[in-house]
Amino acid sequence: MPIRQIAIYGKGGIGKSTTTQNLTAALAESGKNILVVGCDPKADSTRLLLGGLHQKTVLDTIRDNAQEVTLDHLVKSGWKGIRCVESGGPEPGVGCAGRGIITSIDMLESLGAYTDDLDYVFYDVLGDVVCGGFAMPIREGKAKEIYIVASGEMMALYAANNICKGIKKFAEKGGVRLGGIICNSRNVDNELDLLRAFASELGSHLLYFIPRDNLVQHAEINRQTVVQYKSESAQAKEYRSLAKAVDGNTLFTIPTPIPTDRLEQLLLEHGMMEMPEYKI
Repeated sequence: MPIRQIAIYGKGGIGKSTTTQNLTAALAESGKNILVVGCDPKADSTRLLLGGLHQKTVLDTIRDNAQEVTLDHLVKSGWKGIRCVESGGPEPGVGCAGRGIITSIDMLESLGAYTDDLDYVFYDVLGDVVCGGFAMPIREGKAKEIYIVASGEMMALYAANNICKGIKKFAEKGGVRLGGIICNSRNVDNELDLLRAFASELGSHLLYFIPRDNLVQHAEINRQTVVQYKSESAQAKEYRSLAKAVDGNTLFTIPTPIPTDRLEQLLLEHGMMEMPEYKI
């Protein structure tokens, strides 16, 4: 079986990294071999899988090593053997953070990180930005499957719609497809119906709805995924169900992004019942 390469996108702060780490933990628990590549300059995409360890990033390793860089420098083994890499970024205010993604993926490929025993490679990509480097998994067809983490909040949906524009732009060249929307619930009014309607308008589907639970935050404070921290909890079972949904997904589409006024109309139809009056 070929390696399934998946990129997780979504608005900054939507819970993308948390969702990715809990999802990959559940997949690893079921016996899957996984590589997680953090594509965020904050380098926090693998923290829970590594028990809180902020591993040295690819860019920092390159900067600090005069000798030849090997896979052992870049890849750390996390929970259930999940292989963890953080691309990193430049010093604050200097250079392009997106270049770190390009450099990291190219180096991982050249060093043979994509071994035949892998079932999945996950790219956890910085939120709403789909420019150059951050769009690299889409633009170059590295990731064939894209999942977008969203909620019923306006800006989360706006970012998701914007990301779909990037997917559509590079779909023919790279073969990339949208695998669906994952709702990381914020307990917004009529959130489930809104996300289903939004995904349908994109020509896709709501792959999974993750209910909000403070146990997620408790697990993060303890530097673990929920699957590790409270294995028998209802929330851990939700992440296992998400893993099954991703593993068994067969619906991949080229999305049809919607106009902003239609997006606002969806919010009116499924979220707020009427637009608030603004007084000056």
